[in-house]
Order: sequence, then structure tokens, then C-alpha cells
Amino acid sequence: MELRHIRYFLTVVEEGSFTKASEKLCIAQPPLSRQIRDLEDELGAQLFTRKARGLALTESGERFLQYARRIKQLSDQSIEDISNMRDGLTGRLYLATVEGHAPELMADWIYHFKEKYPLVEYEVWNGNSDDVIKRVISGLNEVGVITLPYDEEGLDGRLICSEPWVAIIPEDHPLSEDKSDSIELKKLAPYELIIPSRRSRRKEIENWFAPLGCEPKIVCRIAHMLNAYELTAKGVGIAIYPASAAKYVNGGVVVKRIVNPDVSAGYVLVKSAGRDLSKVAQEFWNMVNGFYDDNE
Repeated sequence: MELRHIRYFLTVVEEGSFTKASEKLCIAQPPLSRQIRDLEDELGAQLFTRKARGLALTESGERFLQYARRIKQLSDQSIEDISNMRDGLTGRLYLATVEGHAPELMADWIYHFKEKYPLVEYEVWNGNSDDVIKRVISGLNEVGVITLPYDEEGLDGRLICSEPWVAIIPEDHPLSEDKSDSIELKKLAPYELIIPSRRSRRKEIENWFAPLGCEPKIVCRIAHMLNAYELTAKGVGIAIYPASAAKYVNGGVVVKRIVNPDVSAGYVLVKSAGRDLSKVAQEFWNMVNGFYDDNE
């Protein structure tokens, strides 16, 4: 088995087809298919099955994928470490983040890291917390930012900051008539709500309403805050999101902090508990933690 087999295999997995993978790798499809067959022969197992829409990994393929990612990561780390000895810290930093306040945090961290290590490159992936967690644990991204709550198994995490939750209300809605910058949770109970799509978020919001003896009337679950704002501006419902969602507001709505109870969204810096970081990612992790160590 050679490193090229690993690279070819991972590309086929990422692209979902031999055709797309061959285009990305800039090789013809028949040689690529032959390389994968050679890999399967060496492993003594079929790695892919063909479906109507692309390829799917077999059980053996899923297992081998875990090893392939680790092998590639070790290969990349070895190249980076030797280059760092010669040229100073170099390499590529694979980061993942949720929306909300996290992109601003990440931008600030990258800015400071770039000042210290100008040769480092960055790939930043954006999604919801569940997706970020999966990517960090699998090794696709080394460091991520998620929001509470989360299952700590398999992760090392540190609470970085928090922000209040707000209600984003259509400007012609009766609740917008009150000029206060806050609103009690019980006043939202009669109305249809738009909430984040993350499964644990729904449970969290349901727990807020439980002491009121009612369940929230959820009309829509949306992954991205911009979409939630657009729906709210059209009068589809009242959106409940962390306060940083207000930066997407461009008229047509009123934003009020939710009180009684005072609820907040916490942002957590995470990495895999079962995998060593590359040198560049470890330096980034140490730098970010250092910012908050100094403030404690």
C-alpha cells in the first residue's frame, strides 16, 4: 500500500464518484479505478458499492476510512514538522465553526496567528454544532467552535464566551409595539416560532417553556441565521436565536433580549480528545487558550 492509494481513496470518498474524483486528481478514470481495485485486493475486501446516485462505502470501507484519515494526517504532520524545522511554522490549519459570534472570534484568532506565523494557510468550514463535532472527531477539522450544550465524550473543550438569546420579531407584530429592548419568555408562548435546526436546541428551548406549563409553537427550524431573518421579515414567525443574529437584520424586524428566564448561548473551543493535533494546530490551540488564561 502506498500513500497515493490513500489519497485516491479519500478523494473518491469526498467526491462520491470516480468521475468527479478523477477530475479533481487530474487523472483518467480507468487508472483511478484500477488503483482502488489494487487497494481492495491488498486489503482483501470491497470498499465501495455502486448506487443509483454515486458510491457508498461498505462496512469495510467505513472502517478503512478511519485509518486512511489517520495515515494521511500523520503523513501531512511529518512533512509539516520537517518543513518547520527548516523554514519556521508552516502548513495548513483546518478549522470549523458555527454561526453566531463564532466567525468573529475565529477571524480575530486567525488575524493574531497570521501575524506570528505568516506562512500558515487556512481552511475554515462552517456548519451547525453537530456537524462541527463530527468533523473534529473524525479528523476532517482539527479545531472547532461549537455552542452549548454538547456531549463531551471524545472531545476536549473550553468555554470561551457567551451571549444572550434574543427574539427577532416582525415590525408589524403586536409584540413590537412595546419599546422595551427585552421581552419576557411567556409573551412568546402564544406565537409561532422559528428556531435553530440543531436537535439539542429544540430540547433546550422546550425546557425554557416547561415551567410555563406549555410547549413552544415551533413553525420552522433553520440552520442559518440569515434564512431565519428573511422568514421573520416576511411574517412567518418570531425567530429565537443568539444575539449575534442581529447582525443579519436589515430592517423589517425588531430585536429584543429574552428575559425571565435570562438565557444565554455559550461558545466552546473544541478538539478531538483521542487524536494529537498537528504542530500548527497545537500552536493555534495554545494561542487561543492563552488569550483566555490571561483574562481569568
